[in-house]
Amino acid sequence: MKALRWHGVQDIRCESVPDPRIEHPRDAIIKMTSCAICGSDLHLYDGFMPGMESGDIMGHEFMGEVVEVGRENRKLNVGDRVVVPFTIICGECDQCKRGNFSVCERTNRNKEMADTAFGHTTAGLYGYTHLTGGYPGGQAEYVRVPYADVGPVKIPDGLSDEQVLFLGDIFPTGWQAAVQCDIEPTDTVAIWGAGPVGQFTIRSAIMLGARQVIAIDNVPERLSMAAAAGAITINFDEESVVARLNDLTQGKGPEKCIDAVGMEAHATATIDSMVDRAKQAVMLGTDRPHVLREIFYVCRPAGTVSIPGVYGGFLDKLPFGAAMNKGLTIRMGQTHVNRWTDDLLNRIQQGQIDPSFVITHTARLEDGPGLYKTFRDKEDGCVKVVLKP
Repeated sequence: MKALRWHGVQDIRCESVPDPRIEHPRDAIIKMTSCAICGSDLHLYDGFMPGMESGDIMGHEFMGEVVEVGRENRKLNVGDRVVVPFTIICGECDQCKRGNFSVCERTNRNKEMADTAFGHTTAGLYGYTHLTGGYPGGQAEYVRVPYADVGPVKIPDGLSDEQVLFLGDIFPTGWQAAVQCDIEPTDTVAIWGAGPVGQFTIRSAIMLGARQVIAIDNVPERLSMAAAAGAITINFDEESVVARLNDLTQGKGPEKCIDAVGMEAHATATIDSMVDRAKQAVMLGTDRPHVLREIFYVCRPAGTVSIPGVYGGFLDKLPFGAAMNKGLTIRMGQTHVNRWTDDLLNRIQQGQIDPSFVITHTARLEDGPGLYKTFRDKEDGCVKVVLKP
């Protein structure tokens, strides 16, 4: 089969690899019909996440048709159409029973490596470094799905791939980011980053009843998409984020702040951001946390900070004293996808949201390597790429 494989920094290739096979009685084999390039994939593309090995198959946002099931799998049948969440879950450990699926205790087959890096293991993830199990990803023609009697989400007839594909990651991620804020009708919710996750965070905050939602970015296409949803927009290249947020909140700051950017903040005109980039370039730092610094400074006292943006290592010069003295609540983590999928699928069916709005580019799997660069550099108005194996 064909698959997109990582061979080093900014080196993604479409290559022939052996077809996957059933390895455990609970497995299933999925023939891919759609997959996507995620912002988190760019952290691998740019070489900022440890644990990648040459030849690893990329991708954790995918869906398709079941073509084979293991003998102990009672959930799926050949021909079922499914979306596969990026978090691999067993459904049986203490964390899964609590709905904390992204920290499943059993599915990371490199548990000892994760224990060393994080203190305790987190869940296995598709196509996302050997720290999270080294599982082959879904930017391929076929994929093996372990624990397939638990994780996959069956899709009813009448919904297109484009409407449901993002149930595997960015829609639940944006939803969880907003839910973690405990949004009230009087709240101002400020969201840094209007990329794909930010777009779903914006719409989730609106659906959850925020008084006003503010989107912060510098890419015109992203800001236009945010404005179309009803958000107030701030272009950080053209105005002061802090001053504008204070103006919009009568000097009090937003009650809820969401970092939908993560480790590769792209602010260019600030001293802290320039220092972050220099340290990252010479391997003296791993992450660029400009957004978190700004959030800790501007968030209203007793406010809530939600962090769906991915971080990989150690963060420098965070104003933690501001966060502590202002009494900020900080909630973060990878997404507990299966906690949200039933509700979000129902909202799609009811017409509350059509997730396909975010797609700007659709192409063949073979075009994937070039589109990684297009997506990373925000060329050609690119907001979200869907690939058709």
